[in-house]
Amino acid sequence: MNVEQVAEMLTAQDRRVSVAEADTCGLLGYLFSTVPGSSRWFPGGVIAYTGGLKQSVLGVPDEVYKNKGSVSPEVAISMATGARDLTSTDYALSVTGVAGPTGGRPGIPIGTFYIGIAGPDGLEEAERIETGSTERDANKRAAAQAAIDLLGKYLSSG
Repeated sequence: MNVEQVAEMLTAQDRRVSVAEADTCGLLGYLFSTVPGSSRWFPGGVIAYTGGLKQSVLGVPDEVYKNKGSVSPEVAISMATGARDLTSTDYALSVTGVAGPTGGRPGIPIGTFYIGIAGPDGLEEAERIETGSTERDANKRAAAQAAIDLLGKYLSSG
């Protein structure tokens, strides 16, 4: 799904979305801002590249960060709920992962991301994606696109 389609659905449903980004470092927010009029449905978000900001700004509990690790569904969900609550939006998306070309580890290879979503009616979930690439920019772009697709899936069904 492309960002323009998501924008149309957000506008038609009178919904707003915010973001919490780690490894994509603002790419997802940038993609949203490429749509003219995006300020109606995208107020912004948080780039929390390091753990400290995930906890202090987004409210990721220390025990979740320490016990589950920064690249986990629990952290992705907590980042998304934190962004949603901070910005008072209907939806929030989060991205946390290993962009590469280094940093992979057993069970979490380079190109692994968790995309979190928090939304209405208690929606809080995360999807794992694996890009299969070690190329940093390609991984970031794939993760941002996965977040757009995830939001589009929920907007289409609601």
